[in-house]
Amino acid sequence: MTQVISSPAQTGTPIAAPVAPGKPRPKASLFSTIGQDAPAGLVVFLVALPLCLGISLASGAPLLAGVIAGIVGGLVVSVLSGSAVSVSGPAAGLTVVVLSAISSLGSWPAVLAATAVAGVIQMGLGLARAGIIALYFPAAVIRGMLAAIGIILILKQIPHFLGADTDYFEDMDFLQFNGQNTFSAIAAAARALSPGSVLVGVASLALLLLWNTAPIRRQSWSRLVPGALVAVVAAVGINQLLRTFAPDLQVLPKHLVKLPVLSSLSQLAGEMIFPDFSALRNPATYGVAFTIAVVASLETLLSVEAVDNLDPQKRHTPTNRELLAQGAGNLVSGLLGGLPLTAVIVRSSANVAAGAQSKMSAFIHGLLLLTSLLFLGAVLNMIPLSALAAVLLLVGFKLTTPALYRKQWQLGREQFIPFIITIVAVLFTDLLKGVSIGLVLGFFFILRDNAKAGSYLRRDEAADTAEGEDGRQLHLRLPEHVSFLNKASIVTTLEQLPANSRVILDGTRSDVIDHDVLEAIEAFRQAAPARGIELETRGIRQVALGTH
Repeated sequence: MTQVISSPAQTGTPIAAPVAPGKPRPKASLFSTIGQDAPAGLVVFLVALPLCLGISLASGAPLLAGVIAGIVGGLVVSVLSGSAVSVSGPAAGLTVVVLSAISSLGSWPAVLAATAVAGVIQMGLGLARAGIIALYFPAAVIRGMLAAIGIILILKQIPHFLGADTDYFEDMDFLQFNGQNTFSAIAAAARALSPGSVLVGVASLALLLLWNTAPIRRQSWSRLVPGALVAVVAAVGINQLLRTFAPDLQVLPKHLVKLPVLSSLSQLAGEMIFPDFSALRNPATYGVAFTIAVVASLETLLSVEAVDNLDPQKRHTPTNRELLAQGAGNLVSGLLGGLPLTAVIVRSSANVAAGAQSKMSAFIHGLLLLTSLLFLGAVLNMIPLSALAAVLLLVGFKLTTPALYRKQWQLGREQFIPFIITIVAVLFTDLLKGVSIGLVLGFFFILRDNAKAGSYLRRDEAADTAEGEDGRQLHLRLPEHVSFLNKASIVTTLEQLPANSRVILDGTRSDVIDHDVLEAIEAFRQAAPARGIELETRGIRQVALGTH
């Protein structure tokens, strides 16, 4: 029998670099990377603003609610989070949950109370160390999710790029709220494109591509000015020129950013809606809160796992701390009238692509959202949506490059099949359903591998030599922890034992043996005499078949 020794689980926790004895570890200043983080924060702000507004519209919530959630994600969650480059804010995955919650609870203030409770539940999950489940997401599924999001970004931005769709930016589902699907929306956009939006979009995309060419990237000044900023400023300028010299070609007002224009903090306070805590007497509120907490936590864990893969420095996000940070964020957002929030892959991807080095970029994006709400509403409302679509088109392509598909193919079918199925499932359902399908498929491959003979039940050759002299003796040891996942492997191994042999099944070194495995061993013990097998068990309690 082949002896297989499993390698320790990889946690992904980075190993600290050695430090010379007697010398303290150097600590980076909070502002040491401000040169990279400030431009990245500006890019994320430009991407996040229309997303915050769009998700508010899609959720049936006030427009201000999405911006408040974005501000809380930037100013609160970024400080508490252990992630260096992830960005938090309102997420498309919760739009259906919020729409349903408004209908079931009867009012937006009641949903705010449920959001605050959901934050408390998330903090409880963090304290219970539930973040460990992120370590069980297969890498192929994470890469498939990222590639699918890249494709969705490209497909979803085409109507905005053509100036033919005022639907919200982060409508990630295949079936949209307006009755169309991803492909029919593109076809409709092609039939109703706006020449001005197309002109601005093409110019913006050309500038972005130019900014990423080697001659430009070699210039030191180019790293201080993000290409997205150049593209957006140019887009505003081009549209103003069109308005002056070719009014028929200008971008229509409905295809520009729409931000509520406020003039003071008091006006902002007057626009805010606060939770109705009388809703806590309604049992349905807690059901909504639990749903928000679970969906937001899963999206967060998936996003931070994906962002850790995108991070050039491959830093590891402490997932339990992330759940605590997200819970605090949802508590504050709910109390201030904001949408539920999660760590979001679109903004985080834009953050990484813009060169962010630390959480300061996410904090800066939150500051800019707050500042824009107070002072820059009229200016930001001049930005064409087609320019922002161009930014997201490039972000999407970087997530789903052909090189990624080649790499997964070269890794073999066990990696490629879950990868490609996850992509297809996410494209034609939604993020959580698609990833769930990918996880089920990945789990199938794990179970199949576990069923291979000898994976968990090892032959102790030294014990064979000591205890058996006729060549018929087999001494098999169970591992320290035997779960139901080991059952297939153990049953397969026992079924392949040679007839007319003596077998010692040794569980003396096992701390835990799952009841399902005990039943399988008992079934083998009862069937063994018919094959002439003499079975001796050590450290394994007998159970009655069919009972628990």
